[in-house]
Order: sequence, then C-alpha cells, then structure tokens
Amino acid sequence: MKFRWSLLAVCLSVAAVAHAEGDAARGKVLGYTCHGCHGIENYKNVYPTYSVPKLGGQSAKYITDALKGYAGGDRVHSTMTAHAASLTDAQRADIAAFFAASPMRTAGPPVGTAPAAAAVCVTCHGNDGLGISPDYPILAGQHQDYLEHALRDYKAGKRKNAVMAGIISGVKDEDIPALAKFFAQQKPALCGTEKVRDKGKCE
Repeated sequence: MKFRWSLLAVCLSVAAVAHAEGDAARGKVLGYTCHGCHGIENYKNVYPTYSVPKLGGQSAKYITDALKGYAGGDRVHSTMTAHAASLTDAQRADIAAFFAASPMRTAGPPVGTAPAAAAVCVTCHGNDGLGISPDYPILAGQHQDYLEHALRDYKAGKRKNAVMAGIISGVKDEDIPALAKFFAQQKPALCGTEKVRDKGKCE
C-alpha cells in the first residue's frame, strides 16, 4: 500500500509539472483573440496611451503569472482583467506556452551603456534584459513606452509585486525613461504575437 501511494504521488507530481508547462497547440487556439491587440504592429492602448506589450518570445512562466495577476487584481486593465478572469489555470498556461515559442538566447555584450539606476535591475533581469530565470520577464526589445508605463505603475502601487515594490521604491522618477530606453534597445528582441502565429518564433 505504501508503494502504491508513493507511485501515485510521483504520477501526480509529473502531471502537475505537465499542467504547469502548458500545451502550445491548445494555446494557439485559445490565444487567437490576443492577436487583435498584441499582434498589430504599433498598436497602442487608448488611455493612458502606451504601446501594447510584445508577448512573442516572452517567458511562459511570466506570461502565466501576469495573466493570474490580471485575473486576481494585482494588475489593473479592464480588457485584460476580463479576459484573464475568464480563463482557467490550465488555459493560461497553454496560451503562455504558445506565445513563449522558442527560448530567447544571450546575444553577447549589452547594447549601449547601462544607466547607473540599472544596477538594481540586473540582479533579476540580467545585464542584457533576458532575465536570470523564467520567473522574471524578458525586457530586451520590449517597447520603451510600455516599460516606462509598467515601472510607473509599480512605483504608484497600481501594479503589485513584492519584489518590484522594494526595488522601484529606490528608483527616481527621472531615471525611469533611461532605464526603459536601455532595456528596449537590447537584443535579441521580443516580437508581436503575429510572428509566433505565422512563423512559430521571433526572428
């Protein structure tokens, strides 16, 4: 009996990992409506005005966590909150697995000179904006104005994250544009979801 319970525990653990990773094939179908905003080049949120973030090539773990944040109220955006709340945990993982596509790779030395304020960012996001683990978002190639908006939301407490709350409190408002510009210019870049849909990866 003890052996059977041990075997069951192993099977459940394997199933949990598979569930967490998501199914990209299902995600391709479920994420179709996402292309209406995230798959249109230069598409912007109406108010406040900022570029809709690139999701192609982003960490699947981060996309899943972001969707949970919108569904649970840690992030606020009327359209995203309604959409994320309508999904199950499995569906969020599936969509994330599809948009993550092929993993990003290190492209060598950072582009440009990092502003002094970036010293608090690289611990999690790396010198090149690719992140040190899937828990942290890839910043390389993200829209500059979106990064600025996200940082200001963290600073104002509109977007909640325990780690970012502590980090952003030490960042001055005047340093935010330089930080956003630095990480936005890093390579390889993220891409719109239409590239993942049409080509299966960012190019």
